[in-house]
Amino acid sequence: MPDPHPLAELWRGDLRESVHVGHAVICGPDGEVLDAWGDPEAVIYPRSSCKMIQALPLVESGAADAFGLSEAQLALACASHEGAALHADAVGAWLGDLGLGEDDLLCGPEPPRDKALKFSLIREHAAPGQVHNNCSGKHAGFLTLAKHLGAGPDYVAPDHPVQQRVRAAFEDLTGVPSPGYGFDGCSAPNFATTMHGLARAMARFATADETDARDRAMRRLTCAMIDHPLLVAGEGRACTELMEATGTVAIKTGAEGVFVAILPDKGIGLAVKAADGARRAAECAVAALLIRLGVLDPDHAATRKRWNAPVRNRRAAEVGMLRPAPGFG
Repeated sequence: MPDPHPLAELWRGDLRESVHVGHAVICGPDGEVLDAWGDPEAVIYPRSSCKMIQALPLVESGAADAFGLSEAQLALACASHEGAALHADAVGAWLGDLGLGEDDLLCGPEPPRDKALKFSLIREHAAPGQVHNNCSGKHAGFLTLAKHLGAGPDYVAPDHPVQQRVRAAFEDLTGVPSPGYGFDGCSAPNFATTMHGLARAMARFATADETDARDRAMRRLTCAMIDHPLLVAGEGRACTELMEATGTVAIKTGAEGVFVAILPDKGIGLAVKAADGARRAAECAVAALLIRLGVLDPDHAATRKRWNAPVRNRRAAEVGMLRPAPGFG
C-alpha cells in the first residue's frame, strides 16, 4: 500500500514550515488511472465532493422534470453554498413550490457562511435556519425525489428509497461496492469509496453523452454546475472561482480536504484528498492538477490565491508561499 504523497508545502523564508500529504488520482475516459500520487486504493469518505452523484437519481428518475426544476436548482442540488441570500431564498422558494417548508428539511440549522447575512441575523437577534445550511440545496433535491417516489419523510435514513437510489448510483459510477457509510454533517449518509473509484465516477460524468437517461442526467448536472458556479459555492470560494477561471470544468470540494473535478472536453475526472483534511492543501493540489491538464491559467487571479500563493504578514509584506510539493502536479 503506497504511503500518502506530499501534495503541498508552506514555505516561510528559506524554511519549509509545513508539508501536507495525501492522495490524488486522474482517470481517463475508460476509467483507468492515467496518473496517481499516493494510494489510488485508499478508502475515503468523499463528503460533499460527490453531491453530483447524490443528485443523479433526482434527474434520472424524472423527478426534476416532473417538478419543473431549473438548471439553477440542479446546481443548488450539487452545492455546498455559503447560505447567502441568493442561496437561502432560492431553497426557500423551491420548498414552497413543493408545498413544503423549512421544517421538512433534515439537514439542521447552520449559521450562514456569508458574513453579510450572518451579521444581519445577529443584529436582528434572529436564529439561522435550515435553509442557511450549506447542504440545503441537496436536501431540497432529496425531498423532491422523495415526493416523486411517494416515499416517507425520513429521506436521510440509509434504507429510505432516496438513499438506496443514491447508493446504487454511487456504486455503479465508482465501479466498486461501497464498504460502508458515515453520516455527514447534514445527517445524510456518505458512502465510502476508493480514490480510484471517486476519480472514475468523475470520468463517467466527463464522458456522459445522450445515449441513455443516466448519461443525459450526468451531462445535465455537469452543465448546471459549470453554468452556475456562484450557486455551487459562493463569492470567494475555490469551487466558484476556479470554475469561473476555467469556464469548462465542474469542480467540487468536500470537507476534510477532498476535491474533485470533471473535465468534459477531455473526458477526464480527478480526485484529491489531503490526508490531514487541510482545505488549503486540497485547493493547492487541485489547482496544480488543473494547470497540468491545461485547463487552468497559472497566472489567473483565482489560481494565484491557491497555487504558488503568497503568504503575507499583517503589514501585507510577502513572507512565504504555499506551493505544490516537488514531484506533484
